[in-house]
Amino acid sequence: MTTYLISFPSAAMQVSNDELPDVSAASRAVVREAKDAGVWVFGGAIDESIAPVRVSGDGEIEDSGYPQTAEIAGGYALLRLPTYDDALTWAAKFAAACRCAQEVRAFRFDPES
Repeated sequence: MTTYLISFPSAAMQVSNDELPDVSAASRAVVREAKDAGVWVFGGAIDESIAPVRVSGDGEIEDSGYPQTAEIAGGYALLRLPTYDDALTWAAKFAAACRCAQEVRAFRFDPES
């Protein structure tokens, strides 16, 4: 089985405050479906109120993340699935619930996980 990251940036979700309760309920329903199917690993949204920091091997903390990751924000789900096509199916479910397209990426196999 492969673990897939299904995600979207915050800016992609263009819903009104009035729509937000329905979008939240729909996305929670997909999460429950993934849990019930036994494919859910982890998920959540980046807390954008906490700024990223970069920590070096000696413990030094720099008050910024990597420049190329400055736009990392939004919602994320990790699912362990048998096929890439399954990942695309789940991404479509999240896209419908969140009302925005989802990005799909596969993690490389880790023999120790």
